[in-house]
Amino acid sequence: MMTENQILDYVREHPDQRVKVAIVDIDGVLRGKYISTEKFLSVAQSEMGFCNVVFGWDMADVAYENSQYTGWYSGYPDAPARVDLSSFRMIPWENNVPFFLCELIDSPKNSAAVCPRNVLKKVIDQAQNAGFTPFFSQEFEWFNFEETPASVNDKNFQNLKPLSPGMFGYSILRSTLRNDFFKSLFSDLSSFGIPLEGLHTETGPGVYEAAITYSGILEAADRAVLFKSSVKELAYKQGIMATFMAKWDENLPGCSGHVHQSLWDKDAAKNLFYDEKDVQGLSQTMRHYIAGQLHCLPVILPLLAPTINSYKRLVEGAWAPTTLTWAVDNRTVALRALPGSKKATRLETRVVGSDVNPYLAMAACLASGLYGIQHQLALQEPTVGNGYADESHGRLPGNLQKATEAMKQSPIAKELFGEEFVSHFVASREWEWQQYGRVVSDWEKRRYFEII
Repeated sequence: MMTENQILDYVREHPDQRVKVAIVDIDGVLRGKYISTEKFLSVAQSEMGFCNVVFGWDMADVAYENSQYTGWYSGYPDAPARVDLSSFRMIPWENNVPFFLCELIDSPKNSAAVCPRNVLKKVIDQAQNAGFTPFFSQEFEWFNFEETPASVNDKNFQNLKPLSPGMFGYSILRSTLRNDFFKSLFSDLSSFGIPLEGLHTETGPGVYEAAITYSGILEAADRAVLFKSSVKELAYKQGIMATFMAKWDENLPGCSGHVHQSLWDKDAAKNLFYDEKDVQGLSQTMRHYIAGQLHCLPVILPLLAPTINSYKRLVEGAWAPTTLTWAVDNRTVALRALPGSKKATRLETRVVGSDVNPYLAMAACLASGLYGIQHQLALQEPTVGNGYADESHGRLPGNLQKATEAMKQSPIAKELFGEEFVSHFVASREWEWQQYGRVVSDWEKRRYFEII
């Protein structure tokens, strides 16, 4: 691992004399730019300006009309941003150009509440103050198409050519078909500091699934955010377009972004989720943690399912949960406990889709789990069999509007994440729902055009 001085020397000596920097917006999208080496070195250990519109518009660059953070009334000034030198990476597909993540700040001593990376760091501090070291990882499913941005728009997102045809999960044949892309994902992502534990085809035309190697939670979130963007960049170079939509097609399975998590002691020497004396291998700490997530899920759901499309994935029989359930190694429930050994015992939150902002999804998982531990919440009985049929403890909200209203009205959400962040995030989700409501869809035209 390089020291700060070694990192700065690398930047100073790189022949391209440019640096790529990025901030992650509320939707989990990287917003960044190239700056000269001279400019970077002048701000690397202080702060730089970053237009605050990146937290004042949606993913389509349409300015919010309901934001209190910024707007036309403010003139969209620059906000101070801090470079995190520890996030340093070299981009292997760009001549190893140096790359850094940044965070918004309100002042040199205060982080901006709306910045997702700051939200996660706040929850991490709470975990560490309670004596816990969180280890997390995320896995993603996504669709790949033999298309370009131009061809996709020319086709109006219809009749796209998948990378491979048919339903062929865990296929050795299909992974051989475009092995150049497979190889690039493994090798280039590893060189970029995103090591993969596994990569395989998933069921569906052109679908891949990757599991990112676990790490400390902040590093895990950085890896997950950069994974999504890097996959798209590497796909571009191969004439491929990758999408992390939660539900690309109503007739095909959705795409998950399952979060795996465990709590260790402050020295990271002991997995506090494991208890060899328990019949299921689950510690009381883990049971409280699971109970906390189940209790909080209905009011933190927009952090795990943030788009209109997210809720098209959360339907019965589509490998995504719909009920407030847990069980040991059961893929039909919301929370899948995976006991096994001192090292591997963990919880998999299956609600999470591939369209999430990883910082916010991981913050939601950790904060709600800590809530259960803090309040010593009792864990309900595990579901036996089909989780879709077990509605004894309720169902997840069925769309973004319902989920957002539940979060808006919840004192728990404000307790976990702070009123300023919740207000901004809820407003952004209300905006997303409003934009959806204004659009006349192809479904409506097919259904109503002639017959009404």
